[in-house]
Amino acid sequence: MESTGEKRFWIGAGALALTLLVSFCILAFAMLLASGVQSSWPPLAYLIHIFVFTVEQAVLSTVLSVIPAIPVALAMARRPSFPGRPLVVALMILPLGLPVLPAVFGLLEIWGRTGIVNDIAASFGFSHRMSIYGLQGILLAHVFFNMPLAARLLLKALERIPRDEWRLAASLGLPRRSLFRFVEGPALLRVIPGIAGLIFMICVTSFTIVLTLGGGPANSTLEVAIYQALKFEFDPPRAMILSLAQLALTGAIFWLLSRVPDPEEDRRGAGGVPFRPDADGAGPRTADSVLIGLFLVFVALPIVAIIAAGVRSDLAGLVATPAFWRALRTSLVLALGAGLLATAMTFLMARAGASLASGRNAGIGAFFRLPEFMLLIPPLALGSGWFLILHRLGLAEGAGPVLVVLVNMGMAMPFAVRVIAPELTTHLRRTGRLAASLGVTGVARFRLIDWPVMRGPLFTAFSFAAALSLGDLGAVALFGSDDFVTLPALLYASLGSYRSTDAAGLSLILGAVCLLLTLPAVRLDGPATRDAA
Repeated sequence: MESTGEKRFWIGAGALALTLLVSFCILAFAMLLASGVQSSWPPLAYLIHIFVFTVEQAVLSTVLSVIPAIPVALAMARRPSFPGRPLVVALMILPLGLPVLPAVFGLLEIWGRTGIVNDIAASFGFSHRMSIYGLQGILLAHVFFNMPLAARLLLKALERIPRDEWRLAASLGLPRRSLFRFVEGPALLRVIPGIAGLIFMICVTSFTIVLTLGGGPANSTLEVAIYQALKFEFDPPRAMILSLAQLALTGAIFWLLSRVPDPEEDRRGAGGVPFRPDADGAGPRTADSVLIGLFLVFVALPIVAIIAAGVRSDLAGLVATPAFWRALRTSLVLALGAGLLATAMTFLMARAGASLASGRNAGIGAFFRLPEFMLLIPPLALGSGWFLILHRLGLAEGAGPVLVVLVNMGMAMPFAVRVIAPELTTHLRRTGRLAASLGVTGVARFRLIDWPVMRGPLFTAFSFAAALSLGDLGAVALFGSDDFVTLPALLYASLGSYRSTDAAGLSLILGAVCLLLTLPAVRLDGPATRDAA
């Protein structure tokens, strides 16, 4: 229970954060709408082409990510203990924290025209070299990032199957096919729609992958088309229509996602290490080993390529350049600022929502769930709206860093809220009555009761938000200039000008810095971090 003064403080602070966030979003879209009224709309055929390609690549990416993940998850579930299993599980999570551009460089090292796969094919007499650019490259990169995510979420669903079901299946002597039909299949079917919807949403809003591997305007998505309309054509009406089209698409996806089970909340009962009769025998063991090995090779090879190429590059010469240090300093300042704002505003709104949930105004608390819906809003839509506002005020150039921080803050909030809100709700439920009975309120309560418990989740949210912002190219690509360059922008310029040595070194450094940002979160809040991932 909270005192009236304490409740008013948290509700007021959360309401202020909510007002700022809502104003930031509404002003951006109001400006987009106002700009569209004054000019003609873009050609309908162009809009249809961009919209269809956006949906097409997202559907294909989702299918190619989820279907291969099913046998990998089943193989991992049948092998609960084998040498190196923690490494394989870690590789399911690692692509989530890897910045997009270093991953693209690693994929180029493996699958590019001069990559390992083409070199091996040439040694066997194949003269035609496969190109990674175009739709095939977009799909490959999306599968690299999302198939491990799907496999991890499917594996968690399988691990949550109650022991009683396995005992009953073992007593009945069910073969592998029947085990899948009656035990594993239903558990997977409960979460596959949610996982597929999540990956579809990620692929629809993909920007950096499509920008770097799309191969030209013919393979542009709505997100990339918004960037092109503002950066190269300065066509606000086109940017407005594309932004609203993407908002409508993501809104429809988000509504559908709300109708299916959350893959992170499918906890029907206590799982455990079950008796698996289908795991015995040399044949099943070999088949599972092959599946896990293929997954390991697909995910690990680009990461190994990043490390190997980075070590071979001229790292000493790269870090000796003033441009590198300026980009590193700019990236860290922007990332830390976005991470701090995302964590603070998410905490304030989650705390206000928790205070309202215990009273008669519980319905009002739903408004403080807005950070969850920031995933619905395309980051470049916010950026494009504020670009127009600041352009009219003559402040577009100087305010670039501030807008990058704010846009990245909004992009990171959906991830921060998933870490902070559940832990905060559980903590307040456990300690509320005891704190009230002891008369511990205000700053004393936060310092003595809340902070020791919430420190881990808060640092986790901050670390991941900062790492996400550090590796982002979208907002920087829109507002960047010769005097405003970040590490991802520097890496993108190196890839675009075929400076492979510099790109290798920057990929390694950027990946290492993002890893360093996330390590404190793993150390301070290991279990929560694993659950959030």
